[in-house]
Amino acid sequence: MLAMNSPIAQTALHTIQLEAQSVAGLAAFIDASFEKAVQTVHAAKGRLVISGIGKSAIVAQKIVSTLNSTGTPALFMHAADAIHGDLGMIQEGDVVMIISKSGESPEIKVLVPLIKNFGNTLVGMVGNTESFLAINADILLNTTVSKEACPNNLAPTSSTTAQMVMGDVLAVCLMQLNGFTGQDFAKFHPGGNLGKRLYLRVSDLYTANEKPAVLPTATLKEVIVEITAKRLGVTAVTGADGQVAGIITDGDLRRMLERSDNIQSVTAKDIMSANPKTILPSLLAVEALDTLRNNDISQLIVAENGKYLGILHIHDLVREGIV
Repeated sequence: MLAMNSPIAQTALHTIQLEAQSVAGLAAFIDASFEKAVQTVHAAKGRLVISGIGKSAIVAQKIVSTLNSTGTPALFMHAADAIHGDLGMIQEGDVVMIISKSGESPEIKVLVPLIKNFGNTLVGMVGNTESFLAINADILLNTTVSKEACPNNLAPTSSTTAQMVMGDVLAVCLMQLNGFTGQDFAKFHPGGNLGKRLYLRVSDLYTANEKPAVLPTATLKEVIVEITAKRLGVTAVTGADGQVAGIITDGDLRRMLERSDNIQSVTAKDIMSANPKTILPSLLAVEALDTLRNNDISQLIVAENGKYLGILHIHDLVREGIV
């Protein structure tokens, strides 16, 4: 275990402290200019085109990804490539945002006048409010930091962290203005675990499982054979009309055998737990997970209007990455 007074630990903690300060300092820059930037992007008929050079270009790509996944159409345009043909991606109605710590990079100085000539609104996310970019931007997002976490105060560390957080703040504000919901998020993330948590339903999972069921009059042997054959560790107990009467788990069987000497006349009705937890097929898989966790159980009976439809096992949720 690393001692907290070791040189490595001290350097790590100092770095975290400096970067945390750079993030906290952004609160002072949430001003009228910031609000104007949010409103301008929200009202734009086009996209938000974000550009930068060096580390700021990498930050720009991350912000673009966040915006696209949260309902704000965005494009990344590398500042160096922009002046060699990529300016063609900018359309009328687009807002352009350039990210730079210094605001004085040669590529930025070439790019800014070109964008201004296009007539697009230019937002400058910059760490130097006296820079070329800051002076020529229509709207300024201030990401000034007092010091880089780099011991030489050179490598972009605190400054890129501040840029990243300002991008997240912008994205979240736009989400609020757009009324972006969890269901909207799921539309853009159908293949990932996050999306599955928002769209995957119980009906998508339980139908692939066996459907163990016995009558209340079933013998102990019939119950054991059904649970063993269907391999879900459980069987539903249903009436002749298919209505749920109870549930028997392999744990119920073990407990019954421990407390009973005479098992010859035992039936399913004697073993089952009446009024078991059930779930509707139309509910989200994450709701099923909550029910399983809150009741410390591994299986749920899927039923509608009391009619038995099948079994949902926690393994179904694990397999889909919901757990």
